[in-house]
Amino acid sequence: MSKSLPVENIGDGINIELSVTLGTASLRINQLLKLGRGAVVELDRGINDFVDIYANDILIGHGEVVITEDESIGIAITDIVKKQF
Repeated sequence: MSKSLPVENIGDGINIELSVTLGTASLRINQLLKLGRGAVVELDRGINDFVDIYANDILIGHGEVVITEDESIGIAITDIVKKQF
């Protein structure tokens, strides 16, 4: 007979990599090679646009960039993407 874990322990020991995309830009290789310290690459989003939130490279939601109490950068989740079948 197998033991079942309490629901609150189901995800224990499973790691998910979260990443956030502020925006994207397309550059030619020669433009990329010319980039140096202080270079600015313009992204395809505005300062007030949402960011994309990914879990293991799968889009799971959108959010806003926030500064936390300890002055770290964080993301406030604004919506979750429903899975498409």
